[in-house]
Amino acid sequence: MDFFEDWPDYFEVVINWSDRLLEGLWTTIQLTIFGGALAFVIAIVLGLLAGSSSLWLRGPARVIIEFFRGISLVVLLFLLLYVLPQLWMRNPDLPFEGLVRNTFLLAVIALGINYGAYGAEAVRASLTTVPKSQWEATTALSMSWPHKIRRVIFPQAWALMLPSLTNLWVHLLKGSAIAYIIPFVNDFTFELNNLRRPTDIWFSHAFIGLVVYFILALILTLFMQVLEARAKNKLGRGPSLREIFSPDPKTTPPDASLPDPKDMTGPGGGPKQPASGAGAHPGGAR
Repeated sequence: MDFFEDWPDYFEVVINWSDRLLEGLWTTIQLTIFGGALAFVIAIVLGLLAGSSSLWLRGPARVIIEFFRGISLVVLLFLLLYVLPQLWMRNPDLPFEGLVRNTFLLAVIALGINYGAYGAEAVRASLTTVPKSQWEATTALSMSWPHKIRRVIFPQAWALMLPSLTNLWVHLLKGSAIAYIIPFVNDFTFELNNLRRPTDIWFSHAFIGLVVYFILALILTLFMQVLEARAKNKLGRGPSLREIFSPDPKTTPPDASLPDPKDMTGPGGGPKQPASGAGAHPGGAR
């Protein structure tokens, strides 16, 4: 019990540091939202290009996906922070110098590119799982490629890719903790490192950090599960959100193709005997 004897004092420190912790938490939330939005856009674009039948579109997309999947997020951050600004140092007349010096923006770009490359594989795989008959039907209707993707293929693939995108978004939330190494990006992990000094690492990281990141991940997961349920309901593959959250959920109707058990029970509770005639055994009474 000696391990917890100082924790009441540690909670007082948390109250005194609440403003800094909330600011760091808000920074982490912004990194997760903006980085996830950028990753989603990159995943959709690269996933569609990687699933294209044209080699000129599929080839460059595969190269970009494999390159950014193959390098570490830390390495990508260092490339954007210390290598990319060299172009503006050598060429002062280049535009957008202010954007390159925005460390928060660079963190969002690094998270979006890295996790967007992983998400592109989820998008491509979901497109390939759409039944071939659906693709053939759009071809028979002479639909253009953008029209068939938007109206027929993508709505079906959307419901299939959401579980994978949920996992990636939760990973992006946890991966945003690496942003504390970036100057002027004081995220929640950065503030936890400061909180460790007046308390200890078990309280700051193993308790406060664990609880907060778990709650954030749980909120993301529930939000994505709502989107998944809504997508499946639009395809007729699951209940609606109103039915899910209803206090009196709708029961699944029995399959009409299966016989009713009452019709299979004879007098006395035993199995019903077949009727004589067309259904009787040919070796019966004559």
